[in-house]
Amino acid sequence: MIQSLVLFVWLALCAVQDIRVRQISNCLTLGAGLLALVYLLWSGTTWLGAPAVEGGVAFVLALLFTLPGYALGRLGAGDVKLIAALGLATNSLYILGTFIGAGLASAAWLLLAPRLWPLMNQGVRNTLQHLDPACSAKQPFVPFLLAGFGVAWLWIPLVAT
Repeated sequence: MIQSLVLFVWLALCAVQDIRVRQISNCLTLGAGLLALVYLLWSGTTWLGAPAVEGGVAFVLALLFTLPGYALGRLGAGDVKLIAALGLATNSLYILGTFIGAGLASAAWLLLAPRLWPLMNQGVRNTLQHLDPACSAKQPFVPFLLAGFGVAWLWIPLVAT
């Protein structure tokens, strides 16, 4: 349980940074990836307790899902590093669940944001300026990954039993 909380806090820090400056620090992405890899090699399990092989599979899945988006300019390098680190810390179910949840959260934002945005306080809109639905540039992806991880965290125990 505490391990999941640590991942939530890490993803929240990355999401805040992505929203504010449209970039994720290498300290947050590569640092977490290095810690997850060291833990994986030292303990033989991922941070969430999956076998090391499962962490490797999740890492490869993360790269397979993100590198095409990076090559097409739809994802940034920080997004790729973050999801790869998440793969090393979790397992393939969490990576799949996080991507599915992120897709659902992103779709919900695209549908709801045009209606909600005008109702938001000016200070909130200034803080979340990069999530403005009228902005033509690509929006931050990590907030949606955080929501996706939350969906995966709730969903995986239900399907794993």
